[in-house]
Amino acid sequence: MSESDRDTAWEVLESVAEYETGWYTGGYDLVEQPDGTTKKYYWAELAPAAVVVACVPAGTSWVDGDSRHTSTGEEVLFVEQYRPAIGQTHLELPAGIVEDGESFSEAGARELTEETGFAADGVSLLQRFWVATGAMRHERAIVFAEGLTPVEQALDDDEFLSVKSVPVEEAFARAREEPTNDATLEGLLLAREEGLI
Repeated sequence: MSESDRDTAWEVLESVAEYETGWYTGGYDLVEQPDGTTKKYYWAELAPAAVVVACVPAGTSWVDGDSRHTSTGEEVLFVEQYRPAIGQTHLELPAGIVEDGESFSEAGARELTEETGFAADGVSLLQRFWVATGAMRHERAIVFAEGLTPVEQALDDDEFLSVKSVPVEEAFARAREEPTNDATLEGLLLAREEGLI
């Protein structure tokens, strides 16, 4: 907590975790507001996550399921998967939870390999930030992976996805097609701002 946060922080009178799902914890903080009144602020706490922007160079070949693909130009790697929480299939950047002892970059490299079957020579942190701060305790980071080599995909038991690649010049248009999600748009915009795609 920074000095300015300590100066402006509201006193937490009670912090209660009301339920634990294994995926996230939900609860509330009873706080004293600046006018002396109290209020419960509800939150959902999720583990930190890394989102990966990765591009395969022209001429790279790999197998996705039963089909072989060779990139004709630099292409952004996506995964396509069904999201039961909203009942939609999304084209999105690879992403996953940061495990204990991992940095965001290490988690991004691991998730990239597991989900897409590509290993990266280097992964760099572009930005870390808090997500939906009005209701969540969830930190996310965008990482950029380069020097990709096809390896074996290692999906988790509950991952049912396919790898898709999209030419860099089409990636933003594809990512904005309905349905879309925040992490994919954030990742692509940040990588573009950094001059990486």
